[in-house]
Amino acid sequence: MSEDVLLIEQDGPVATVTLNRPEKRNALTFEMYDRLAEYCRSVDPETGPRAIVIRGAGDKAFAAGTDISLFRDFKGGEDGLAYEHKVDGVLVDVEACPVPTIAAICGACTGGGAAIAGLCDIRIGTRDIRFGFPIARTLGNCLSIASLQRMCTLLGAGRTRELILTSRLVEAEEAFEIDLITEMYDDAETMFDRAKALADEIATLAPITLRVTKEMFRRMGQAQPQIEDKDLIAMCYGSNDFREGLEAFLAKRKANWSGT
Repeated sequence: MSEDVLLIEQDGPVATVTLNRPEKRNALTFEMYDRLAEYCRSVDPETGPRAIVIRGAGDKAFAAGTDISLFRDFKGGEDGLAYEHKVDGVLVDVEACPVPTIAAICGACTGGGAAIAGLCDIRIGTRDIRFGFPIARTLGNCLSIASLQRMCTLLGAGRTRELILTSRLVEAEEAFEIDLITEMYDDAETMFDRAKALADEIATLAPITLRVTKEMFRRMGQAQPQIEDKDLIAMCYGSNDFREGLEAFLAKRKANWSGT
């Protein structure tokens, strides 16, 4: 690609990972997913950064989901299964990153962007954030059970169910009230500065304590039962409605859902 869609910079003990497609509200490409996962796997807790800030370029979005154009070549349910398997693998790598991660969120944080931010250890944001999974309104696809379980852990089962079934987005005041974000700022620059300062603070703490605590939380999540969902994912991505949702989104028109 002509531009670097994922920027990684290290300043002392703190690394900043920037999702870098501001003209597309940082919508995620497969390259961005792959490189983020690769970086999280590569972090050496002994010689690498002590804390990582993940952010979106610009002040309009953390990441507005997966780039919809990537779904154009999908032929049916098997493509959906492969996609969800890929995203689940990326999320596993983000969650398993051995050093604390901070999501610095402004603007849109939806779909895959919401999933990534939701797995960071700490989230702070601006007053214009919109967080959620509006898939029943936009594309007509679904989340994997693993992603649903992660969101239930983060938001609670009731709120997760309500958000997906209504396609409602959580805005800043609610996000702060429910501890989705722990700090809220008026503008992106102030928020990004605070994210870096917070990462600097964390970098001074006992690294093994932080690493062990992160791993304990990860293992607690892994203790949930593994539930079969391949038939349901294939049904959704293989449906006429998924194709209609894709075409409607690209044409910027309202989808005509048929339930088939």
